[in-house]
Amino acid sequence: MDIRGLGYVTAFSTDLEQWREYGTQVLGMMVAPESTDDLLLLKLDERSYRIAVIKSDQNGFGASGWEVADQKAFDQAVAELEAADVDIAHGSEVDVQARKVQALVTFKDPEGNRHELFWGPVSDYSRFVSPVGVKGFVTGELGLGHVVLPATAFDRCREFYTNVMGFDLSDLMNVRFTPDPAEPNKRLHFLHCNNARHHSLAIFEMPSESGCIHMMLEVDDVDEVGRALDRQQAHGVKLSATLGRHINDDMVSFYMKTPSGFDMEYGSEGLIMDWDNHTAFETMATSHWGHDFSIGFKQD
Repeated sequence: MDIRGLGYVTAFSTDLEQWREYGTQVLGMMVAPESTDDLLLLKLDERSYRIAVIKSDQNGFGASGWEVADQKAFDQAVAELEAADVDIAHGSEVDVQARKVQALVTFKDPEGNRHELFWGPVSDYSRFVSPVGVKGFVTGELGLGHVVLPATAFDRCREFYTNVMGFDLSDLMNVRFTPDPAEPNKRLHFLHCNNARHHSLAIFEMPSESGCIHMMLEVDDVDEVGRALDRQQAHGVKLSATLGRHINDDMVSFYMKTPSGFDMEYGSEGLIMDWDNHTAFETMATSHWGHDFSIGFKQD
């Protein structure tokens, strides 16, 4: 199937007001006017929203929303899912209106991670105005950042994403995230779809109570990363990894906890890839400098 990018993500939260403050005052997004008491829609570009936070009795990641070009590509993708014996559910009219798309289907990968496939986002293209002055997020043809999902059934997930969903390998990591020699190395594979972002999806060989390892937002100026780091500290948001630059995609970023329990990577300067001239590689380290992930385990 021809996935063009990550279109949106959904999350569950017991406290939408906490997410509202986090989304606007820390991330720098604006609240979409269609938000309700049970649904918080966070906007960061010309789309109606990019993060949908659903009121729930528990916190956690909801789903990754993958975008295809049009109805023909959508129908072809659905046919490919059915041919692979993937259990799919067609979105109802209520679902379609809630997601602001033309049509969608939902399904799960072998790990149980939930995905939504859609076409035709609906938007009035109203201007994004950050309440804290963020100049802009990097989206457009690159889609909305990326998600890193848990995959204890690693080989089955890798096969599903490449053979069924049509992702291709960008590169690989085999890493430990703490200095503890007793920590086993874990596989982390980065996958791209039909755009020039280094990866829109990655799978990590470990479980996650929240249902997601992290998602990434990219801003268009590295100074915005620094300002977000200041806001993280000012609002008392838990830091999950210090500022650093990744080896594989050159992203300068830091990581912090979201109100739903998964991590948010906030970065800039990600590579724009030329896939015809890219050679995949494996690295035993995550970053050129920084990105101390052990700090996330040291804080209360």
